[in-house]
Order: sequence, then structure tokens, then C-alpha cells
Amino acid sequence: MADSFKDAPFKTVQVEALVVMKIVRHCSNSFPTTATGSTVGMDKDGILEVTNAFPFPTVDLANVEGGHQNDASSLAANAPRAKANIVYQNDMIRHLKEVNVDANNVGWYTSATMGNFVTSSFIENQYHYQRDNDRTVALVHDVSRSSQGALSLRAFKLTQNFMAAFKEGKFTTDSLQKSKLSFKDILVEFPVQVHNSHLLTSFLHQLPAAPADVDVAAPTSLADLERHAIKMPLHPSTDILDLSIDPFLEKSCDLLLDSIESHYTELNNHQYYHRQLGREQQKITAWQAKRKAENAARVAAKQQPLPEDEWQRIFKVPQEPSRLEGMLIAKQVEQYSKQIDGFTANISAKMFAVRGNLLPE
Repeated sequence: MADSFKDAPFKTVQVEALVVMKIVRHCSNSFPTTATGSTVGMDKDGILEVTNAFPFPTVDLANVEGGHQNDASSLAANAPRAKANIVYQNDMIRHLKEVNVDANNVGWYTSATMGNFVTSSFIENQYHYQRDNDRTVALVHDVSRSSQGALSLRAFKLTQNFMAAFKEGKFTTDSLQKSKLSFKDILVEFPVQVHNSHLLTSFLHQLPAAPADVDVAAPTSLADLERHAIKMPLHPSTDILDLSIDPFLEKSCDLLLDSIESHYTELNNHQYYHRQLGREQQKITAWQAKRKAENAARVAAKQQPLPEDEWQRIFKVPQEPSRLEGMLIAKQVEQYSKQIDGFTANISAKMFAVRGNLLPE
């Protein structure tokens, strides 16, 4: 992971505040359906600047027979690779060039729910952008996490090793062992910085602060005119005394358990393949031994021996299933684990603070 970050053409992703507002608004309005869009900007001095963004057109499922929410989410998740959206994106970039706006494609953005974004569609979309331009990232906005009061905007990029393996399309056990590729080598995350324009920064500094009191007493002497250090009033909050478990943490634990079950399912499928392969190899070995004995008898009888490679036509060796889905599930488990680890600090502190009341007497 460190080598992939070191070899990247940029080190930081800088997103304009207006772009952040556009992404947040689009993802919030489309929730719970997945929202996707394209980002434009430029790469400057090791910093990938995202200066503008626009959403992809949505498909009206009202006129589609059998359309429902899952269809809308699936279409939106695959929107960056749709031919119509590729044409739309090229037209938008051409129009931006005409008005002298940064018109270099630097990736795309997508919405996520409870940190669930490591899917095959996400990987295919990022591969679609990154194979033509290595200076592209995927911005992931977690709507559920942002609703808790903290902006969740992360930038990801596929590693070069995973790009080569995905291009080859082989995710078998032998190929993964040769390339030493694991689930930790799929994505590399970049730090995200929110940038304000100089005009907006000047405007924010010129906003007048509200007076502490409605009725301000007139000064009576020069001493009253002296400005003293502003003392911030204390605002006690009782939220930190709440012992209830965060619902976001509880839901993250449930999703983590579901991902672990999916991972076990993938392992069972792989074990079933090995059992099938073992049974077929036993049949092939028995057939080859029998054919060798027959050929030995035919040679002793001065007859033409039978071919010994007919087993390839008679027996069908099962193909090893791809390990890509299992790697993506393992990566998603890692994402859930990091989320839970970030939330358990406050909960654990509260539990230790009141453990005297929780222990039985």
C-alpha cells in the first residue's frame, strides 16, 4: 500500500467547496438510490485539484416495465460506463472548454451508504477511468455518515498491481500467489482537502459577528473603550452522558456480520471446487491406469496401443472460480472494521466510566 501511494502521480486531492456542495446535494437528493457523476479539474504540483462536477443523467423508470428501486440503483452504479453517459460527459467537457473552465476529466464521484462501496461496479467504473488516464480518482460520499454531522468524503484509486491483474482477468489462486496480490492491494486512499476561493475566504472574514447582548451599554470612559479578550461562554452538553449505543455503530456491526457471512460463502464455494476437482482427478488417474494396463496387454499381443490422451475428451475438469469477489468482500470487511474502530472509542470510555453500576453486586 505504501509503495502504491509513493508511485502515484499525485499525493493529495484538493476539492473545491462548491464541488463538495454539489456532490452532497446530489447524493442527498438521490438517497437511497446510488448517485454518480463526473469530476473535472487539473493536476498541479502533486495535487489533484477537483474544480467542478456534474451528475450523470438519471433514467426514468416510470416508463420502464418492471422498474423498481434496485433497477435504479444498478443503473446509477453502472452509469459512468454507459455509452450514453460517456457521450454526455464528452459533450459537457467540450462545453466547459468553450467557456474557459477546467475541462480535464479527473475521475468521478459516487454515493455510499454505511460505508458500503467496495463492489464490482465500483471497481469496473474506476478501471474504466484509470486505464485511459492514471490521474483520476473516485470520490466517495457517505450519506449516512455525513448525516451524523461530520462530512464523509474520501478519494480512492486502484493500485497498479491490481490494474494489471484486472486487465488480465485472471484471479485464480496461482495467479494471486505469483503476483502476491491481496485484498489490501486493491485500493489506495488519498487525503482530501477542501479548498475555498480567495474571494469566498475574504467574504467569510468580513461577516460581522452577532453582538453578545441585544442592548449594548454606552461607554462612560476611555477604559470602557478598550477591547478585552473575548471570553467564550461555556455551553454544557448532556449528549456525551448518553449511554445508548450509536445506531450507526450498531448498523455497522450488522453489516460487518453480513459481509463475514458472504466471505464464508465464497470460501465454501472455493472448497466445493477443490472437492470436485479432487474427485475428477481421481477418476482421471484411475482411467489412465486402466488404459496403460490395456496398452500393455495390446503391446504384448502385438496390437496397436490405444491413445492415452482421450481423458481430455471424456472427463470435464471444473474451472476454478474467480477469487475477485472474495477479495472485494474482504476489502469491504476491512472498511467496516475501520468504521467500527473509529466509533468504539467513545462507547468504550462511557462503559468503563459506569462499569461500577453495570457489574452485578
